Order: sequence, then structure tokens, then C-alpha cells
Amino acid sequence: MKRLAWFAVAGGAGFLADAGMLALLLAVTPLGPFTAWIIAIAFALMITWIINRSRTFGRSRHSLVHEGARYGGVGLVSALVNYGIYAGMLLVVPAMPPLIAVAIASACAMVLSWTGYSRFVFQK
Repeated sequence: MKRLAWFAVAGGAGFLADAGMLALLLAVTPLGPFTAWIIAIAFALMITWIINRSRTFGRSRHSLVHEGARYGGVGLVSALVNYGIYAGMLLVVPAMPPLIAVAIASACAMVLSWTGYSRFVFQK
């Protein structure tokens, strides 16, 4: 239960990092919501790795580089699913605010992330 709680904290921090960076990039750059989100999700992935490594799962049995590559791989797949849902919602419902779309997409990708991180990256 403690791991799940920390995973939720990491996810919440990741969501805030993602949404905050997205909002910042949309406000101060000429980037549109699709390009800005790619940068925002990469930033969020870094934040979640730090929290998941230090609090949720602990260090894996792999080297830092190997662990990072595995985390990045799972994160990339999860991000692609997340981005597909995000982009699909914006394309199907053009009036949808990007921050609402990112919240829904992030929630959907959470299950995939938990499975990948707990079974592939941080398994003991």
C-alpha cells in the first residue's frame, strides 16, 4: 500500500510538472499544444523517475544507466499512449482545453506505467 501511495505522489508530481510545463510553454513560446506537450512530458518523466527511484520502488538491481534506459523505455511507451489519448481528444473535440485533455490522458496512462515500472524496471 505504501508503494502505491508513493506512486500516486510521483504521478501527481508528474502531472503537475507536465501540466505546469505545458502551461508555461503555451504562455511564453510560440509552440502549439502538440509540440509543447512533448517537452512537458519529457520533463514530467524525469521528475517521476526521481521520485519513484527514491521513494516508491527504491533503486533497482541494475546500474543507473540500465535502470534509466528501462525507465525511459516504459516511460516512452506510456507517454506515447498518453500522447495518443491527448492528441485524439484534441482532434475529436477541438474546443477541449489542453489541460483537461492532459489530465484525462495522464490518468489513462497511469495503469500502464505502474505495471511497467513495478515489473520491468524496479523488480527485485
